[in-house]
Amino acid sequence: MNRKDTMWIVIVAFVIIAVVLGMRWFTQADSEKNGNPIIVNTISEDSTTSRAFTWQTDGNKLPAKLQLMEGEEATFEGDQILNYEGTTSSIDLDTGSTVWVHKVEATNLKPGTKYQYRVGDGSDEGWSKVLTFETAPVTNDFTFVYTTDSQGETRSDFELWKNTMDKALKTFSGASFVVHAGDFVEDAGSGDAWNFFMEASTAWISRIPIVPVIGNNDVVDGEFGRFASFFNTPDNGASKLSGTETNYSFEYGSAHIAVLNTEGSIKQQTEWLEEDLANTDKEWKIVAMHRPIYGGNTYKKIQDWAEVIDEYEVDLVLQGHNHEYSRSYPVRDGQITGDGSDSIRNHEGTVYVVANASGPKFNEQKVDQFYHKVHFQNYKQMFAGITIQDHTLTYQAYDLDGNLLDEFHIQH
Repeated sequence: MNRKDTMWIVIVAFVIIAVVLGMRWFTQADSEKNGNPIIVNTISEDSTTSRAFTWQTDGNKLPAKLQLMEGEEATFEGDQILNYEGTTSSIDLDTGSTVWVHKVEATNLKPGTKYQYRVGDGSDEGWSKVLTFETAPVTNDFTFVYTTDSQGETRSDFELWKNTMDKALKTFSGASFVVHAGDFVEDAGSGDAWNFFMEASTAWISRIPIVPVIGNNDVVDGEFGRFASFFNTPDNGASKLSGTETNYSFEYGSAHIAVLNTEGSIKQQTEWLEEDLANTDKEWKIVAMHRPIYGGNTYKKIQDWAEVIDEYEVDLVLQGHNHEYSRSYPVRDGQITGDGSDSIRNHEGTVYVVANASGPKFNEQKVDQFYHKVHFQNYKQMFAGITIQDHTLTYQAYDLDGNLLDEFHIQH
C-alpha cells in the first residue's frame, strides 16, 4: 500500500468516526431535550390550590403526566405521590416538523405548600428531572414582577432578557409570579426565537409562575396557536374569543388580575371584562394588556375598555408595546384626577404604566400627553415590582443597573 492510499484510508476513517460521533451527539442532545424539557409553570385561576404546567417534545406522541410529592425532598415512591394526566396536542412548524405540546394542571393542592414535581410519559425512563414550586399562601400580602417586550430574535438578544430577569428576581426575591405584558419574540413564527426565550428563562420559569399577555408580535397570521402552545392559562376567558388562552383572569391574595388580548375580539372581551370585574370581591383590581390605553401613545380600538376600568375602579393597568417608560396620573373618564402627588387615594383614578422594554428594542420617546406623570427613554432594559401590603400597593420601577427610576403608592 502506498502513502497516498494510506492517507485516503485515514481520511475516510476520520469521516466515519465524525459521523458516528455526530449521530451520537445528536441522539444525546435530542434525548436530553425530550427527557428534560423546559417546563413552563403558569398561574392558575385559584393560585392557592392549583398550578398549571406546559412542556414540548419532538418525536412520537406521548402521554402528558405529572407527579407531585409534598415537602423538600421527594423519592417518588410509596402512596404519597399525587398523579395527574393532561392533554397532548400537536403544532406543525414552518420547518415541516411537528412539536407535541403537553399540558397538565395540578388541583386540590394545599395552600402555601412546597411541592416537588416531575413530568413525562409515565414510563420508568420517561420522567424529567425533579423540580420545585410552591402554592400561594392564604394571605393578602404579596409581591410580583412586571416586565414587557423581551422581543428578541437571536440568542444574544435574549441574554438581555435573561439579565433583566436575573436582576428583577434578585431585587424582588420573594416574587410570587411574573407578568410579561407581551411581545415575547420579534417573530412568533420563529421556533428559534421561542427556544432562545425559554432557554434564557430556565432559571425561574419552572419554579415561579408566569402570567403571559399576548402582544402583536406574538401573533402569526391572525392566529394565537403558537403563543398558546407554550402556556397553560386559566380557561375562563370570553367564550367567543378565538384563542381563549390569551384572555383570562385569576386571583392571588387580595388581588384580582384580568388579562386581555389587544389583537382581536375586542367587543367580546369588553363584555367579558365587565362581567369578570363585577364578579370579584377582591380589594385590588389589576388589568394587564399589551397595546396601551394610556402609554407613550394610545390604541383607539380598546377605548371601550377604559369605560369598564373606570366603572369598576381598577387600580392599575400594566401595558407594553411602546418600548419607552410611561406612567400616567390617575385617570377617570378621560380626565386627570388626584392632587398630582405619588400617592393615589380612595379609588380616585386608575394608573396606567408601560415599563419600557426588557429586550434589545427601544423606541424614541414620543411627545408628552396630558396624562403623563412620568415619561422618559433611558435606552435601558427595565422591570417593576408591585407589592401589596395591608391596604397599600407600592410600585417600583428599576433599570438593569439597579437604579430606582419611578415609585408611587396606591392607598385604599
